[in-house]
Amino acid sequence: MTGSTHLSLQHREAVDRFATLDIRSYDVALDLAGDEATFGSRTTVRFESTGAPTFVDVKPARINEVRLNGTPLDPDSLDRGRLALAPEAGTNELVVDAVMRFRNDGEGLHRSVDPADGRHYVYGMSFMDAAPSIFACFDQPDLKAPYTLHVRVPPDWTVIGNAPGEQVERGLWEFEETQPLSTYFVTLVAGPWHAVHTEHDGIRLGLTARQSIAAALDRDAEEILTVTKQSFDEFHRLFDERYPFGDYHQAFVPDFNAGAMENPGCVTLRDPYLFTSRVTRGAHCLRASTIAHELAHQWFGNLTTPKWWDDLWLNESFAEYMGNRVIADVTEFDDAWVRNAYQRRQWGLLADAGPATHPVAGNGATDAVAALQDFDGISYAKGSSVLKQLNTRLGDEVFFAGVNDHFATHRFANATMHDLFASWERAGAGDLSDVTQGWLRTSGVDRIGFDRASGVLRRTPPDSGAPSDAVDRRHAFSVAAIGPDGAWRRERVSLAEDAVDVAIAPDEAVVLDVDETSWLVAELDPDTLARLPALMPRITDDTVRAAVWNNVRSSFETGLAGPDDVLALAVRAIPDETNDEPFSFNSRANDPSKMLLAEWLITKVAALSADPVAATVALHDAYVGRASGAEAGSTVQHAAFQAAVETSTTPDDLTRWLGGDLPAGVTLDVSLRWRLLARLAALGAVERAELDQQLARDPSADSQIEHSRAVASLPSPEAKAWAWDRFLGVADVSNYELQAAGQGMWRPGQESLTEAYVDRFFDDLPGTASRRSGWLLADAACWFFPLTSLDDETVDRAEALARVENLDASLCRQLRIMADELRRRIAVRSKA
Repeated sequence: MTGSTHLSLQHREAVDRFATLDIRSYDVALDLAGDEATFGSRTTVRFESTGAPTFVDVKPARINEVRLNGTPLDPDSLDRGRLALAPEAGTNELVVDAVMRFRNDGEGLHRSVDPADGRHYVYGMSFMDAAPSIFACFDQPDLKAPYTLHVRVPPDWTVIGNAPGEQVERGLWEFEETQPLSTYFVTLVAGPWHAVHTEHDGIRLGLTARQSIAAALDRDAEEILTVTKQSFDEFHRLFDERYPFGDYHQAFVPDFNAGAMENPGCVTLRDPYLFTSRVTRGAHCLRASTIAHELAHQWFGNLTTPKWWDDLWLNESFAEYMGNRVIADVTEFDDAWVRNAYQRRQWGLLADAGPATHPVAGNGATDAVAALQDFDGISYAKGSSVLKQLNTRLGDEVFFAGVNDHFATHRFANATMHDLFASWERAGAGDLSDVTQGWLRTSGVDRIGFDRASGVLRRTPPDSGAPSDAVDRRHAFSVAAIGPDGAWRRERVSLAEDAVDVAIAPDEAVVLDVDETSWLVAELDPDTLARLPALMPRITDDTVRAAVWNNVRSSFETGLAGPDDVLALAVRAIPDETNDEPFSFNSRANDPSKMLLAEWLITKVAALSADPVAATVALHDAYVGRASGAEAGSTVQHAAFQAAVETSTTPDDLTRWLGGDLPAGVTLDVSLRWRLLARLAALGAVERAELDQQLARDPSADSQIEHSRAVASLPSPEAKAWAWDRFLGVADVSNYELQAAGQGMWRPGQESLTEAYVDRFFDDLPGTASRRSGWLLADAACWFFPLTSLDDETVDRAEALARVENLDASLCRQLRIMADELRRRIAVRSKA
């Protein structure tokens, strides 16, 4: 795993290159049948040129030959991933024969070995500067062209690409020419995959997974394909254009950084979406919304692609909105919006209220690397919320008339925000400048709270100096007015100024934006905060309960609610919860903005309280009570028991459960076994040898990851040094293992062991840019940031390092975000 010394394409360079080139076709031949470190890549690009000097992007291990219109070029002229070209005016042909490196960071052509059986698997991730590490190309989203792939692989492998293909001789696969694609969509999936095939409405559907998890794919295939088919039918109802990319394959692949990638014809998804152990209904719903999200991208992003990355919301915000809408409307997951409230809302709000906030559209992406950092909760959750508001305002008829006009006008081409809004205007939407200026082009989030003394809702724009201070946003949302008996009513509110009257009785609690039809940070009034613990057991509506928790979480983050307030609510709410979502866990939760409710309560609220042990015990008792009272075998019981494990402070209970003495309905599967072992490890109640023995008994990829988390959680100097070697790259491990080690490294209560690593983090972080790049570089900085070091000096060091001029921009951004998170934690602890 190595870092990047290549140049990232600047927006101004993309504009200049687009003006001089018209790419006609790519022909790419890849030889994956050689050694395990490198592969052959021969690219033939045919293009029209004005004759102006330009460059092609290529990031090889070495170049064998370059020819432009038959004339050899000097391969040694390659400069930081760019090869200068002097094309003729008119038609040109460029041939680049190179040797490329396989990667193991989830980008480029990723090659991994399944620890369960030693089989090798390869998949392509061409996104954001990665395509040139697979094939030579003019790597920018608005230089689209059709592709023809030829792939040589070991004879027992199968290959799937963006277009239909077949094995024409042993080990050689040929693919049909694709529709015009941006470079970042080009992919292939190669290896001895297990596959499931079917057909729906004339479209061939496929699923693949590693052989070691074939049973999980077979078990989940019916649900996955049902959601896929239902989503296809709904998109075909809503959109004039049918799916235009031939076959539709979904490949579940290892070590994937994102949730999924929308490659036309061959979507790649992280393979933890295949459930090898029992999971909650929420996990099934999240998978379903991801499936629909990626399918939405076939129109929003693939058929019509943003011209540059500053309009990435045209991809992600639309796919986020449409994915949730479709799942809620036409699949079994009709509670998708409620689950989305738990899973995604805080991710977006924390990003928008934080130091790295940016506009949804026109986000100032000067280059591709900078744009990669904007794939955050703003581009997904906030953008989706804005579109949900806009759809409510326009109605489906005008909304989709504009969308369909947009697709027709820019079919297999590129577009901007202004193009889309022009389509809506043609459809009769009228003046939408308040949307573009107030919601899309302006960063930051408004805070809204109820002033009980005056009976008004007050809007506070972002802090002075933010661009949105001068912008009036129109909020339209519902307030839940909750009486002493738990009965509630909706009070519709339109807030165009800084304050508006609202009819609330003195004994009613007030929960804001209960249906999430606006975008705001809710600030609970003290009376409501005090009444909620008694009211929550009487509130049976899942939508209101989700809104309560988002109001409370926002109030906690802004300092209006303290740990005692939140814990008082939690211990009253948990025993009556009928939805598994409040007990669910996110495997990527060492990113604080992505914590689900249970993780937030355990690792943040309880940990920052005046007595963390007592707070954890109180939560544990509530979770045990809910698990005991839930229907045996239900997902509520399953989720609540997981939370009970995570809050247990009694090794004897954990050991008893690990031995199989479990409540009726709870199954000791691989996931639960490792959860118990990791908790025992954090308490210092298990030896490293036992963890190693468990891994030896089940050397699956899942166990490898959980073993990493458990070992790093051990309260010993050796365990922390072991985890730190993974951060440094001394031990080269998979992305998921690296993340798991970060989760175990900074366990609350182990500060005496980790104190020495606080300084080491700031000393060692800059050097990680020589070993990692792309997503993984900033992610690792997040995973290993010393969040348990509740010291102003740690904040100061993070902010000082973020100001270092030559530090990688993604690391600077991550340091600012984590420093802000730590500052808020220190403030909470100081008041506890």
